Amino acid sequence: MAKESFNWKSLFINDEANNSEDKAEIKQSAPILSPTNSKFPDHAGEPSATNSLTNPFLNEIFEVYDKGFESLNAEGFDFFELYKSVLAVGVTNPQSYQMAFTMGKSLKSDLNKEFLLQKGSFYITEIEKVYAKYDAIGKTKKAELDNSITKEKYNLSKNISDLEAKIIELQKDLEAKKLELQKIDPVNREQLSEIQLKMEANDLAKQKILNSINTVITGINQYL
Repeated sequence: MAKESFNWKSLFINDEANNSEDKAEIKQSAPILSPTNSKFPDHAGEPSATNSLTNPFLNEIFEVYDKGFESLNAEGFDFFELYKSVLAVGVTNPQSYQMAFTMGKSLKSDLNKEFLLQKGSFYITEIEKVYAKYDAIGKTKKAELDNSITKEKYNLSKNISDLEAKIIELQKDLEAKKLELQKIDPVNREQLSEIQLKMEANDLAKQKILNSINTVITGINQYL
């Protein structure tokens, strides 16, 4: 049996900073969960059949509480021994309480109701302290994760919005370029026509002058 001032921290988390005195005290207490199994729930409440089926951590956490409760047990007969005895016989059976109390009196002659209730309150207080501590840890971790998720969602949403804005801008540019492409032929058609006519006129003018020159050359050859 261990002292009442049990260090509950070692029951739930792997703390390498515990001093040798703490470790020695834990070794004397009831067995506890190994570091790989020393998890504590973000929130603990009254168990239900539905929760037991859907929450994979319940059995593990129930065991943590049971072993933590056992490790708080002080030397000699007190509320813990009566609690175990009553559970074994039946919590709704009046005789189980009488039998457990009689057995306790045989081990501790000054045992009385007030002492048992006082020790029961002690256990409740210690368990509530542990619950409050690790409930706070769980809520803090949940809040940190919620904040991280919110930040990540915000950043991704902003990136998406920026990309969507760029896509809209690119779409506008694309439509503008398509419109420019469609206007190229109409805008340049008149100029192209003018150039083409000038090229044809150039061909005709050349041919006309050459024909005229060639006619004179032929006359020279014939008449001189």
